[in-house]
Amino acid sequence: MFNRLSKATSPYLLQHATNPIDWWEWGPDAFAEAQRRNVPILLSVGYAACHWCHVMAHESFTDTETAAQVNAEFIAIKVDREERPDVDATYLAATRAMTGSAGWPLTCVLAPTGEPFHCGTYYPKEPRPGQPGFRQMLSAATKAWQQNGVLVKQRATQIAESLAQDTNSLNSPAELGHEALAEAVETLAKTFDSELGGFGGAPKFPPSMVLEFLLRHSERTGSPQALAMAEATLERMARGGIYDQLRGGFSRYSVDASWSVPHFEKMLYDNALLLRAYAHLGRRSGSTLANRITVEVAEFITTDLVTQEGGFASALDADANGVEGLTYAWTPAELAEVLGAEDGGWSAELFGVDEAGNFEAGASVLQLQKDPDDSTRWRHVRARLLDHRLQRPQPAVDDKIVTAWNGLAISALAEAGAAEGRADWIAAAERAADLILAVHLVDGRLRRSSRDGVVGSASGVLEDYACFAEGLLALHQATGQPRWLKSATNLLETALTRFTDPVEGPGNYFDTADDSDPLLLRRHDSTDGATPAGASAMASALLTASVLSEVNLSARFAEAAHAAILSAGTHSRQQPRFAGNWLAVAEAAVRGPLQIAVVGDDNDAGLIELTQVARRTAPGGTVIIAGRPDADGVPLLASRPLVSESAAAYVCRGYVCDRPSVSAHELQLALT
Repeated sequence: MFNRLSKATSPYLLQHATNPIDWWEWGPDAFAEAQRRNVPILLSVGYAACHWCHVMAHESFTDTETAAQVNAEFIAIKVDREERPDVDATYLAATRAMTGSAGWPLTCVLAPTGEPFHCGTYYPKEPRPGQPGFRQMLSAATKAWQQNGVLVKQRATQIAESLAQDTNSLNSPAELGHEALAEAVETLAKTFDSELGGFGGAPKFPPSMVLEFLLRHSERTGSPQALAMAEATLERMARGGIYDQLRGGFSRYSVDASWSVPHFEKMLYDNALLLRAYAHLGRRSGSTLANRITVEVAEFITTDLVTQEGGFASALDADANGVEGLTYAWTPAELAEVLGAEDGGWSAELFGVDEAGNFEAGASVLQLQKDPDDSTRWRHVRARLLDHRLQRPQPAVDDKIVTAWNGLAISALAEAGAAEGRADWIAAAERAADLILAVHLVDGRLRRSSRDGVVGSASGVLEDYACFAEGLLALHQATGQPRWLKSATNLLETALTRFTDPVEGPGNYFDTADDSDPLLLRRHDSTDGATPAGASAMASALLTASVLSEVNLSARFAEAAHAAILSAGTHSRQQPRFAGNWLAVAEAAVRGPLQIAVVGDDNDAGLIELTQVARRTAPGGTVIIAGRPDADGVPLLASRPLVSESAAAYVCRGYVCDRPSVSAHELQLALT
């Protein structure tokens, strides 16, 4: 059998390249073949780090009898949801509409023209109570198509039309000002878990963007309620099993309400967004815990997720040797074996490891509910346990480089690196940005992903342009280099041209470009989920760019940013748990946004001191740039001279500026 997946840039597709199923990649050739044969399409969507995707692959996709049935009766298309988020979102919406829920692996049966007539998720190989087996489902779909094909096609068309009306409805515009932002905090408080942190019950996902909003709100208003919710959640996550207590890095979510037992896959986007939140809390409060987590997560990203080309890999798998959590779980006996009886007992108590276990087969996921009294002993024990753990089977790395997620990591590393004086973090962000610009930017347009230096064919979606542009703007602020600003504004201009809804106008964006592959739906999605909505990331990047750019671009970017915030106002007020990035952007907008331009001669001690104060003290969402007065290509420094030949900091809110500060004390007063 010709292996169509062997040249894919997706590790997930490559995992299926040796299956006996005759998989096709998503594209016109597969649909043309389905129409030629007049057979339905079996669409299977997943991703490399997905545990149940691996289970279904092992049970069904490697089975020769199942493959024979699929090959005879269907055109089978395999999609990596991370490489084609547009395809994934379309059929996730269909699955939710038809079944009430959705997830991965996503399994849909489509008419040859793409309309779905059956949708589901994981199917076991053999039937279970209340759940058909995979082959049983396939037989039913084939029978329906062969015996009632015309009716099935009509029904599928009706489903697609109904879905288009539901999913493309735009939000009602509403202001996101002082009152609305305070209301969002009160709404969040109603579902806040005051005992365990986070919002709602199990499973719990890290609410990183909501936490960033709460931190910004507390800085602007002094709200103790907002700060308490953010601090409690960040501490409980950092001390729970969702955080890797030996290596650093957060897992995707906790299966329980107490953050104790994670689903073990580690995603780049989670760690990038959480790095930003912990670094923000550390700057704001001086928390030892927050500062430690900041360092460890940054090192996890720049060590465990960095690729040979200099970008950041998408994820670490949940499994090792097909067993979820095999790398990470411990028993008291294993601790004693590695550390000896005395240190093993001390570690078991410290990490909450007992004979009952909190995971599987009496094993436990390590937690750190309090800091150890003996920090030297702790460092020694931790190093020995990690060294032993590295000898265990290790999770696979999904080394695909996704543009948007690298943008999130670039932003976090540049921002945290500038505040903490970590030039190595900023350098890592620059290497990743250079890679994206060199490999993913093709004829002025972004592609979604690459692997091993080879760019994929999938076009960039809105979040790719927005998140990467925001990362470039963060690098411009951290380094003062004009090239990052120029690249960012070019991308934003392209995005405004290609993604803006021509009917609704500025501030309303489609997730896909006007010349992208046609799908059943061209979606507007304003929901901040595990990652920022493309539209909210766009609003954030536009708002930042509006005060960093030349005058001719500034007004256009500002208008589009405020229009976007307005367009999502009702959604943000009604569902703040799923609008964290929108709310964080609105907080920055309410402040003006706040801008600090620090001018001074190169290596001037005053310039360095004022810049450090600005980066350590300014609230989240502040735009900060430092350099020589009237530096070429740095508009925010234009017409801001030295004061009595000394370095000075210009603090502006929107279009209103304070008297320049010439000392650290004056700048701190200006920021309070």
